[in-house]
Amino acid sequence: MAVQSFRMVNSELQNHTNSEIENGLPKGLQMFPGEIDEDNNVHHRNGTVWTAAAHIITAVIGSGVLSLAWSIAQMGWIAGPIVLLFFAYVTYHTSILLADCYRSPDPVTGKRNQTYMDAIRANLGRPVQVWMCGFVQYTNLWATAVGYTITAAISAVAIKRSDCFHSSGDNAPCHISNNPYMAGFGVVEIIFSQVPDFDRLWWLSIVAAIMSFTYSTIGLGLGIGKLIENKHLRGTITGISIGHATGELSKAQKGWQVLQSLGNIAFAYSFSMILIEIQDTLKSPPAENKTMKKATLIGVCTTTFFYMTIGCVGYATFGNSAPGNLLTGFGFYNPYWLVDFANACIVVHLVGAYQVYSQPLFAVVENWASKKWPKSRFIHHEYIVDVPCYGALPLNLFRLIWRTIFVIATTIVAMLLPFFNDVVGLVGAYGFWPLTVYFPIEMYINQKKIVPWTSQWIGLETLSVFCLLISIAAGIGSIEGIIQDLKHYTPFKTTY
Repeated sequence: MAVQSFRMVNSELQNHTNSEIENGLPKGLQMFPGEIDEDNNVHHRNGTVWTAAAHIITAVIGSGVLSLAWSIAQMGWIAGPIVLLFFAYVTYHTSILLADCYRSPDPVTGKRNQTYMDAIRANLGRPVQVWMCGFVQYTNLWATAVGYTITAAISAVAIKRSDCFHSSGDNAPCHISNNPYMAGFGVVEIIFSQVPDFDRLWWLSIVAAIMSFTYSTIGLGLGIGKLIENKHLRGTITGISIGHATGELSKAQKGWQVLQSLGNIAFAYSFSMILIEIQDTLKSPPAENKTMKKATLIGVCTTTFFYMTIGCVGYATFGNSAPGNLLTGFGFYNPYWLVDFANACIVVHLVGAYQVYSQPLFAVVENWASKKWPKSRFIHHEYIVDVPCYGALPLNLFRLIWRTIFVIATTIVAMLLPFFNDVVGLVGAYGFWPLTVYFPIEMYINQKKIVPWTSQWIGLETLSVFCLLISIAAGIGSIEGIIQDLKHYTPFKTTY
């Protein structure tokens, strides 16, 4: 139950000849038994519709859910839910198209494409598009890791502040720095990132999915409880008002924040960049695309239900003053232990989600290095370490150094830009159009040989252009938000 990039079967394996593989795994690799597929590659494909759905839910129900009440508050009761459903539809529709691109040229019997870039190469073939896909996908994965570091630290700080408020009163300053918590999260990720075969940590995705359900349910429950206490629904048809009174925005501020909210919702639905890798874990028969379509339906419907209920209940509870982060903005103070537990669940979930999004990037760098220097002992040699409660863990010096540098880099950038809504919005805007919309549509058009200017072609291309405009607008709004935040922030010194 793990994404192909998670498994990280030793890169040495790719350098052995087919005859060596046919006679068994190379010496030192017998600890990673797997099945030899039709491409003479060793893989562990044991995934089902439920394991794939779990991976999707782990990837999708993350920090994005916490900003939805704020996002709806920017647009109001009519536009907010409509936009949320629009993103759900687009994500599901294009993911169905992408599922058919796992094998090519035939979606059932064709050659496997084990990564998103492989699918681009097989279905489009133009080097510039392959390069653009790789650049956007892997920078987006890196940026998502930064966003998860920020979110995990904010949740950890919220636990500390909640305890402070409980002991000192709701009006106590309780200012705390995010930096130690970001550093601690980074240390944990360095440890987990050293596991080369994520298939042996399949439980991490299960735990992460359970945690995401848990804190989402707690947030929903707290919102319903607060709503009952208020005895009326809050919020307006058009969201936060324009004017000069307290809590109102100027026209420019209103426009920027509406655009930023689009990026936040796009981020909440982003998982297409790892869909191919998830599909590569599925066993067959039945055909992988059929299983993946069912898993996508389960994943998107489940997340949309949570998103719609949490976003709308949060907005109904807090109205136009909905916090940017539902569980850390201290709209809820009590019961403080339950708020603390929800934030702890967020941290645990993001430990797993960080790996879900980082492992594909780890894989592409290590596979490139393996091919570039096929005889390098530094890159290929494995040192076996016996880890209690885990078993034999192969450590590789290149993997140890490179992955550690990666985690440190994401941690430092998170410390420099610890702005939850703005960073989440920017990451969502950056990756939504190319990875969720453009490439799946273009690959599908090419694979199915859809004739230009037919009704189907016009419909797909119109959707692509419309989503491009949304991504550009959301990106501009998020960048404006970061610029404004930087005016009031001192790196490594500002506390919250």
